[in-house]
Amino acid sequence: MLSELRVKDFAIIDDLQLRFHPGFSVLTGETGAGKSIIIDAIELLLGTRASQDVVRSGAEIASIEGMFELQGEIGERIRARLAADGLGEEESLLILAREVRRGGRSVARVNGRAVAQNLLAEVGGQLIDIHGQGQHLSLLNTRSHLFLLDAYAGLDPMRGELARWVAELRQVRVELDSLRRDSRELARRVDLLTYQVEEIAAAGLQAGEDETLEGERRRLANAEILAGQSAAIYRLLSDGDNEMPSAVDQVGEIAGRLEKLSRVDPDLGALQNQAAEALDRLSDLARALADYSESIAFDPERLTEVEERLDLIYQLKRKYGESIAEIIAYGREAQAELERLSGSETRTSELEAHETRLLHVIGEQAARLSAARSAASQGLAQTIEVELADLRMGGTRFQVEIVQQSDPQGCFAGDQRLAFDGTGIDRVQFLVSANPGEPLRPLARVASGGETARLMLALKEVLSRADATPTLIFDEIDQGIGGRVGTIVGRKLAALARDHQVLCVTHLAQIAAYGDCHLAVQKLVDGDRTVTRLHELAGPQRVQELAAMLGTLTEAGRQSAEELLGEVDQYRQTAEG
Repeated sequence: MLSELRVKDFAIIDDLQLRFHPGFSVLTGETGAGKSIIIDAIELLLGTRASQDVVRSGAEIASIEGMFELQGEIGERIRARLAADGLGEEESLLILAREVRRGGRSVARVNGRAVAQNLLAEVGGQLIDIHGQGQHLSLLNTRSHLFLLDAYAGLDPMRGELARWVAELRQVRVELDSLRRDSRELARRVDLLTYQVEEIAAAGLQAGEDETLEGERRRLANAEILAGQSAAIYRLLSDGDNEMPSAVDQVGEIAGRLEKLSRVDPDLGALQNQAAEALDRLSDLARALADYSESIAFDPERLTEVEERLDLIYQLKRKYGESIAEIIAYGREAQAELERLSGSETRTSELEAHETRLLHVIGEQAARLSAARSAASQGLAQTIEVELADLRMGGTRFQVEIVQQSDPQGCFAGDQRLAFDGTGIDRVQFLVSANPGEPLRPLARVASGGETARLMLALKEVLSRADATPTLIFDEIDQGIGGRVGTIVGRKLAALARDHQVLCVTHLAQIAAYGDCHLAVQKLVDGDRTVTRLHELAGPQRVQELAAMLGTLTEAGRQSAEELLGEVDQYRQTAEG
């Protein structure tokens, strides 16, 4: 529901703040006072194209801001949509805003954050329908007709069940499309995977093998240096003579002398122990170097084998992964895909059989849904024609057109194959003939102005429970009708306001009298500028405005206005009783 609207520097409006109430509100005032400008501002808020001409003379920016209370299914849907873009909040209030600069640039905002204009239009279109002069008519969107018919007939659960079957079929067809790739491409893929699996398997890779081989390659490539240097170190440690004792002999002599000294001075025992440990370590080092030196051998053939093995591992890494573990994992994945492709023929046959079963199930469900729609459409058309007759459009014919289209890949409906989607096999469109003798035409092509607004009023009243749009605005719905029809229109708008917030711009007192809230729009001259002002009327002020709308401000006119309000009160009491 629209709870508040602020319009600043828009056309002749300098700064206008409106608070709206639930139920039926009317906007009245002389022609040119700014009533339609307020509707234009709301249309801009709903995402219509902006023009710099709307910026008030002397200002740089025109701004419109609307505050909405989110309720029911529409509220949940909008919150979910905004959450998808990171704009959702759990609060029940939503703020839409639009700014237009004199240069023509416009900015759309949702909850204070700049958004694309199409998002503003998407959200706003679910909150408000404007009927009459503007183009924000959800009923003119042919796509909505099917859903409105289903809601009117209570067919939403049946359509939902059908949509689930269609979703399952889509999944089956996605997998089938994947399996039905070009046979040559599939064969090339199988050949490639086979080669890759065999190449990795033939390598017989072991985890950590590359690191071990790198160490062996370094030793083999430097065998002469390693053998010579290790032998030289061993000779320094163990080989000696009288002229140059070995390191082991010298440390052994040191340890022996310290042992003798420790007998004289026991405090030297710790040093003697260190010397003995050093001797043991040098002896171990000498033995280890001897073994290492003996193990080193210059083996060109083995070096070649190691280098070839490392080159193979490098080539596999370049193609399949940065480590042996990744290469092995790639081989497993390739083997699994190869097994899937090898069994694709069997899987394809299974899926094709399942697809055929689903097409039969969908066809049966869609046919039942179509029959229910056809039966409901007749009742809907008759009811709307009755409503139009009340609105002095008795010659108007209304029809719900339901058509199907053949499709060789469609679902099985009897002996036909028909195109379908998640809503079934039907394409639904509302057709209207506004004047006797004229052919039925799509709703979007009927006459404009008040006639269209009355047609929309009839549709909205019949479909009020099916249409969840919370706020309905009727702009000058009274074009071409008199006071008698105006009374009927007023009653229908009041009835519509039981399930919706209804705003109506009108020149007829017979309509205005049925408003729960009466807003008067005035155009005034403030200094040297023309401005628009709005006041909520009650009591004598409202009587005065209705009398002016009836054409006279005499006592008789005020009495007629009071009688009109009395008739409205009596009608409401009777209707409620």
